[in-house]
Amino acid sequence: MEKEIPIFHCEQEWKAFLERKTPQRIPGVWRGATNIGTCVSKWRDPRYLAEKIRDRPVKIHVSKEPNMDFKNKNFMYKDLNLKELILRASGLEKHSSYFIDSQELYYLRHIGDSPRGERVNFEEDFPELGEDFTFPTTSFPSNKLFSSILRISSPSVRIWTHYDVLDNFYVQIVGTKRAIFWAPHSALDLYLEGDKSAVVDVNNPDPELYPKFLSAQKYIVDLEPGDVLFIPSLWFHNMEALSFGVAVNIFWKNLDDKLYDKKDVYGNKDLVPAANADRMLINIIKQLELLPQDYRDFYGRQLINKIKKKCLTHEI
Repeated sequence: MEKEIPIFHCEQEWKAFLERKTPQRIPGVWRGATNIGTCVSKWRDPRYLAEKIRDRPVKIHVSKEPNMDFKNKNFMYKDLNLKELILRASGLEKHSSYFIDSQELYYLRHIGDSPRGERVNFEEDFPELGEDFTFPTTSFPSNKLFSSILRISSPSVRIWTHYDVLDNFYVQIVGTKRAIFWAPHSALDLYLEGDKSAVVDVNNPDPELYPKFLSAQKYIVDLEPGDVLFIPSLWFHNMEALSFGVAVNIFWKNLDDKLYDKKDVYGNKDLVPAANADRMLINIIKQLELLPQDYRDFYGRQLINKIKKKCLTHEI
């Protein structure tokens, strides 16, 4: 089952979409955004971007497999100069100094230049690109900004299905990308391991291993250069580069600051109350394990029923 993500073509409709209050927020796209500067026209030439950007080594993912698997690590972490990465990933440079072989693929999620492990800030890390790229941040207070990340990928690279605890804009600047989404209430159908799905090939999932995945409602949109994609927190998403791609990903806190882990640099830690509840659940399970199996099953079902009544908005 597939549904389309809503696409908006004017700023007024886009702002109205972002501001509306509904029980379930959904992703959406502003096609051909007019407030992101001249980056779309300028960065389409990889040579321009490679010449414009300040060169330095960056840590990248390198793999022969398009479907990157975070659990089984079918990729390696390598250092490569940024200019070299742009030329290799775009296919402009012919070379023989491979990490694996001539079929290798590259993916960059820039983790920042700060040696102290501070949050990533695109404007501070790439001031030379500031005259080309304008932040589309009018939809949230500037003091809510969490991080802003440069992403670069070879064609066909697919990043594992995961969710974020922060709202974010994904600004597609170069190339096209397919984004697939699942609503938060589909969590039990996605075979989660932490914040990521165990289903690596979302186009051809194994029906014996992942039967529920096949029936999970998914939403699909193909991003074009100049598109701004809104990804609500907790929505599962899987991103596939249909061509050489460059994007800027902007994250912000949509909830009260006290709900977020103050030590979270990458924006991938669950909200404080949720993390506390998870730790409490571990202790609850330890208590139930003191009981015989039939008693454990009985009281476990009662606890599940209480959670269903108090917490869930959709039937399991």
